[in-house]
Amino acid sequence: MLKHVPNILTILRFILIPVILFFIFTGNYLYAFIFFTLSGITDILDGSIARRYNLVSTFGKLMDPLADKLTQISVLATLVFKNIIPFWILIIVMLKELIMIIGASFLYGKDVVVYSKWYGKLATVLFYVAIVLSLINTQFEFTGFWAHLDMGIYCIALVATIFSLLMYFKYLYKDGFIDKSDLKKEKQEVVIKKKK
Repeated sequence: MLKHVPNILTILRFILIPVILFFIFTGNYLYAFIFFTLSGITDILDGSIARRYNLVSTFGKLMDPLADKLTQISVLATLVFKNIIPFWILIIVMLKELIMIIGASFLYGKDVVVYSKWYGKLATVLFYVAIVLSLINTQFEFTGFWAHLDMGIYCIALVATIFSLLMYFKYLYKDGFIDKSDLKKEKQEVVIKKKK
């Protein structure tokens, strides 16, 4: 039974997404905060249990990050729709994810594993904290410093996100995940095609 717990927790995070969005749309930000926090807790438990008891599965490798991204992007999009945060935050996050998808498709079929680094995890944590603060601020209508704290953390999270993306490509190229000879061949092929 224990071996299924990480996957069950991952599935639970998918189930929690529409619940969180429903409460944001209906203006029940306190409930949205509670269920969003619950989602974050299941994420932590999921990874901890899988690593501690060596229960890492193919399903978990694929679905766990997908659950994270879907939760983050859907909640951010809903906060934008409700005019709680500016649109440009969502745009930067979605562009980063699009670039990551393109990078993953480039590596498809190659025997490559790209491990998440601490700065990528830091960006995720910062976004979670910022979203929690946005929900609390909107619910209780804080003023002064506390009213703008979430935006400050969003900005730090975006810097961490951009930095992690740059480092992602640096490690791909530096560690040989991207074959330099392949890139040269592609450039040569483009030149030959142009000459024709």
